[in-house]
This record gives sequence, structure tokens and C-alpha cells, in this order.
Amino acid sequence: MDTGIRYRLCIFDLDGTLTDTIGGIAYFANSALNRFGYGSIETEAYKVLVGDGARALIERALRSVGAPVADAGAVLKFYNKIYNENFLYKTTVYDGIPELLAQLKQNGVKTAVLSNKPHETTVKVLEALFPRGAFDIYFGAREGVPLKPDKTAVLEIIGKLGARHGECLYVGDTATDVQTGKGAGLFTAGALWGFRTRAELEQAGADVIAEKPSDILALIPL
Repeated sequence: MDTGIRYRLCIFDLDGTLTDTIGGIAYFANSALNRFGYGSIETEAYKVLVGDGARALIERALRSVGAPVADAGAVLKFYNKIYNENFLYKTTVYDGIPELLAQLKQNGVKTAVLSNKPHETTVKVLEALFPRGAFDIYFGAREGVPLKPDKTAVLEIIGKLGARHGECLYVGDTATDVQTGKGAGLFTAGALWGFRTRAELEQAGADVIAEKPSDILALIPL
């Protein structure tokens, strides 16, 4: 689907869009639950628990195992600590992503990342898995900045990179991502190779569903 628009900026989600992190998230979340005497959750189930930040993840995980959400602060602190210490555990870059990023760069399209993962961990993951200069700017969850689907950080990225709304494409794999892109007034692609279903992405209002990373190139007349 060629939109006919010459996109000059592509903003990506991280988990479930650029990187497959569900194994690591499940491992560290379960480790945190176990540390406080609670049971584990199947890895696949975490695909519907993630997407709205670490605190929401831990609160949902606690509810899933019948534990008090009042314990979320302590469990979250432990989760963030162990995740940040071994942030690449069971984390891989999706097939086709390096090629997509290289093609975008080759054609003068700026790239950015916006994640609800803690900013420190977001930076470490991106700088470890991608070559220097792969992204023009990247943000994780930062104190004082609302999480997605709030559009504040998206508008900050657009402003810092000097882009126009009509020349920006947003790519993410969850309803939260679709809501983020649409809320900022951007053409938004749902990444079907990620954690969620086509039905969720369509219901959230994605402008198009991309089944694989190379489909993103079809949206951009390079």
C-alpha cells in the first residue's frame, strides 16, 4: 500500500515492534513474583499484560496470580533492578528490522523510538542491539512525561527532529501504540509480527496492518 506520502520520519515502538522481548519480560516478571512468594505466569500470557509501562505490567501480573496490588511498588522495584542488570536476556531483534532501518536511512527517512519501558533500559537495549546512528532519537518512560498513549512524547520527538505531522509514520504492535499514533494525528501502522492480534489493531483504528517489517517500505514511496 503506497500512501503517496513522502514520509520523513518513522517513529517505532520498541517491545514487540523492533525487538522480541517477551521471553525476557516473562522471566524477570516471574522472578519478581516468585521473590515475593507469588506464582508464575505463562510466557505467552505476558503478551497481553505488556504495553503500558512496567508498573501496569506488574500490577496486571499481581492480579493474574491473585496477589494484592498493594505490593506493586516493591515487586516493581525488584523487577526493574534485575531486568536492568541483564537487559538482553532472551531479547532479539525481529527478522527484517535491520534491513528496514537501513533502507529508511538510505532514503533520508529519520527514525525514532518511543517506548513505555523505563528510559534507562530502553537506551541500553537500543545501544546494544543496533548500530550507532540507527535512530535519530529515542525515549523510554521518563519522570514527568506521560506514558503512551499520551501524545506528549510523540510531539516532542516531532519537534526535536523538525518534522511535519503529515510526514510522520508511527509503527507499533499494540492498541496502546495505535492510540498513540492516531492521537498525535499520525498515519499509524499496526505491526502484526508483534505481541497482539490483527483484531486488536484494527479495532484500535490502525490505518494499515503490516504483516512483516518489509511491508512498512510499501507505505513509503522511497
